[in-house]
Amino acid sequence: MFCTVNAYAAPSSTNLPNLNISVGDGSGTPQDYVSNIKILIFFTILSLLPSIVIMATSFTRIVVVFSFLKSAMGVQQAVPNQILTGLAIFLTLFIMNPVYSEMNTKAIQPYLQNSITQEQAIDEASKPLKEFLLKQTREKDLQLFIDINKVDQQNLTKENVPFTSLIPAFAISELKTAFQIGFLIYLPFLVIDMVVSSVLMAMGMFMLPPTMVSLPFKLILFVMVDGWYLLVKSLIQSFM
Repeated sequence: MFCTVNAYAAPSSTNLPNLNISVGDGSGTPQDYVSNIKILIFFTILSLLPSIVIMATSFTRIVVVFSFLKSAMGVQQAVPNQILTGLAIFLTLFIMNPVYSEMNTKAIQPYLQNSITQEQAIDEASKPLKEFLLKQTREKDLQLFIDINKVDQQNLTKENVPFTSLIPAFAISELKTAFQIGFLIYLPFLVIDMVVSSVLMAMGMFMLPPTMVSLPFKLILFVMVDGWYLLVKSLIQSFM
């Protein structure tokens, strides 16, 4: 047995309620909105901070040199990476402190006091950073990225060099400098390895790993010449 159900369409004259979605109570002042924008900018910079520290500071050169040192001495497991990374971070803060102080004095503090606009703050903050990057960047590397990006070189000055060309040029310049320092670090330890290998072969000790015998001599040499002092001093002076 079948039953029928009558369906009726909704009347066209039905009035739908108006939706009104608002954030806050509408009593916000322009100063409140400026504060919210500052907080947004702060968290944006905070999220990009690791990339900025790696690519636009002295961190790259320092951490690569420390990696070469570990490899040359053969102490891959003896010195944890966390210690060397932490030391590289604090050395980076020490080297970059004059740049950060100038950025804070000329850009951040005036912007927080509402004495300059956001565009002016960004422009003033970029000047000391660009100056540092340009001092450490080779002209050949910078010219490479300027040519690839097809930057107008007739009106190009140190003040208007785009960061899209400057930062990668700075990065490969830092890697080249770090490799040069790493080569100089490898030489004395390589001599020790060659001497130890020759002595072991002359004594017929073919089964004894030369690295096991040469490691104490490398450590003695590094300690006697005060290696950490010389290395850190050379890294700091290379940026001066």
